[in-house]
Amino acid sequence: MTLDDMVKRHGSWIESGASEGPVVSSRIRLARNLEDHLFPGWASEEENHTVWLQIKAIFDTFEQPFITFGMADTPPLDKKILFERHLISNELSRQDDSCGVFVTQDECLSIMVNEEDHIRIQSLQPGLNLQKAWAAADKIDDQLEEKLTYAFSPRLGYLTSCPSNVGTGLRASVMLHLPGLVLMDEMTPVINGISKIGLAVRGMWGEGSEAEGNMFQISNQITLGRKEADIIGHLEQIVLELIDHELNARQRLVEKQALLVEDHVARAVGLLANAKLMSSAEALNLLSALRLGIDLNMLEQISPKELDKLFISIQPAHLQKLENRDLDSDMRDAVRATMLRDCMTVAIQNAKKR
Repeated sequence: MTLDDMVKRHGSWIESGASEGPVVSSRIRLARNLEDHLFPGWASEEENHTVWLQIKAIFDTFEQPFITFGMADTPPLDKKILFERHLISNELSRQDDSCGVFVTQDECLSIMVNEEDHIRIQSLQPGLNLQKAWAAADKIDDQLEEKLTYAFSPRLGYLTSCPSNVGTGLRASVMLHLPGLVLMDEMTPVINGISKIGLAVRGMWGEGSEAEGNMFQISNQITLGRKEADIIGHLEQIVLELIDHELNARQRLVEKQALLVEDHVARAVGLLANAKLMSSAEALNLLSALRLGIDLNMLEQISPKELDKLFISIQPAHLQKLENRDLDSDMRDAVRATMLRDCMTVAIQNAKKR
C-alpha cells in the first residue's frame, strides 16, 4: 500500500465511525531509547543511521505488515500528509536523514524512529478507548524489547531525551470536541483546573497548536513514579468528568440560548454549502458547528464519521495530493471550498431521499 492509496481512505479509527459525541479519539504514546546508543539529538549521523537500519531490520521480520516511510526517501508533501493524519510528529516531518516511521495498514499503530527518542510508539483508537490503545502499544513494545535492549534505570525507569517523559515513557491523550464549553465561555476555567491536577491541554495538532474546530487534546504530564494503569485510569476519570461538563453545557445552551445555537449551526451549513473560498481554520470551525448540530439532533444530512474524514481531507497537503498538483494558499482555499460544497450537496440530496 502506498501513501496515494492511504489518502483515498482513512484510518480505521475514523472509518469505524465510533467517535460520536464529545470524544473523537484516544492515543497512547511510548518513548523508548536503546541502551548502547546516544539519544538521537546527541548522536552522530552515522550512529543514527545504524539505529535506523537495526530497527528497520526488526520490523521486516514481523508477521503483521507495516508500511515503511524513511524520511530521506519521502517527499516533503508526503511528510506533511503523514503529519496531518496524526501518524508522525511535526518534528519528524522536518527531518530527512536516518529516521522514519512504520505504520500499520489500518493506521492505528505508528512507530517513529529517531525523532526525539530512538523509538516513539503511537497507538490510536476511536472514541474513549485508552485501554485498547494501551494494549496495542504494550504488545508492540514487548515485541521490540525481545530484540532490543532499552535504556532503563532501576531507580528512574525508562530513560528519555526529555526529562518529563522519564519513568514509564507513557503519554496518554484523548481528543475531545468541546463546542458547548467554548460557546458558554467556560473553557478557560476548565483548562486552568485541568492543569492544576497534572494534565495538559493542547490543540488538535499537539504541543503549541491552537484548538481549531473546538478540538482539544487532554494528556498526562507526569510519567515518573506512577504505574501505566494509574496514569490511564486518572486520565479516563477526568475525561469522563469533562464529557459530563460538555454535555451539561450543551443542554444549557439548548435550554437558554436555543436560537443562538440554531443560528450557529444554520450559518455553518449556509457557508459550507455556498462559499467559494475557505481557509483551513474557518472550515474546521464550521465543521465543528455541524458536528454540534448533529449531536443535538438538529442535522441529519451528514454523519459524524463523514465530518471526521473532512477534518483530515481539507488539510493543505491532502488537498494537493488529491488534486495531484501544487497549490498556493488561495488555490487551496478555492479547492477546499469546492470539496465542502460538493460534500454538502451530496448530503442534502441524501437527506431528501430519506
